[in-house]
Amino acid sequence: MKYLFAAVMLASAVVGFSEAASAAGGCGPGWYRGAYGGCRPMRGHVVVAPAPVVVAPPVVVVRPRVCPYGFRWYAGRCRPF
Repeated sequence: MKYLFAAVMLASAVVGFSEAASAAGGCGPGWYRGAYGGCRPMRGHVVVAPAPVVVAPPVVVVRPRVCPYGFRWYAGRCRPF
């Protein structure tokens, strides 16, 4: 009797899990439940093409730090010493 009970429990578990997977939330194949409970169609695969890689050399601006006589370059500007 216990083997029969175990077999019935196993069969009901298998049927229960397979039905839940194919039901798709009650919407049917190809549909899914949306955020507000309505059935929404599943869309196909989304393919995003990679963007082209652009490598440009950095622009370097060199400004000469020349201070007038009696001044020196300190903390980002010419200061007297």
